[in-house]
Amino acid sequence: MHSKRSGAAKQIHASCVARDGSGVILLGPSGCGKSDLVLRLLGCGFVLVADDRVNIDGGMASAPMELAGLLEIRGLGILRLPHEASARLALAVDLAGKAERLPMPARHAELDLPLVHINPNAASASARVAVALDCALGRTSQLAGAFQA
Repeated sequence: MHSKRSGAAKQIHASCVARDGSGVILLGPSGCGKSDLVLRLLGCGFVLVADDRVNIDGGMASAPMELAGLLEIRGLGILRLPHEASARLALAVDLAGKAERLPMPARHAELDLPLVHINPNAASASARVAVALDCALGRTSQLAGAFQA
């Protein structure tokens, strides 16, 4: 993850979506499927916050002004879409790490957010992100795994 610091604010290579004002930051290297997963999440009730680069300041995510509302869809190009100006981050999703069957609770060290690993190519990836957000927000309880207290 690349970050650029200017005071407490930073900019990272990532994508971000939100549902009901709660943001999910999607982390991973170029070409891992961040924008593709964003597209699938838009079809599941999420809204675009930022694609490719995300500004983070005080736990809030937003797009750099020049990228606001833009989503790159490989094979189609760059589209202008409805978007949220900002969202309070609630969950970090690593798309490059290995998704374990019953993971231990983890937090993203820099962002201090609950962290889960999801395979972006899985057919259920968007549903997994939605459920993980519900768990992070305390809307869904878990018997064992990433959000077990």
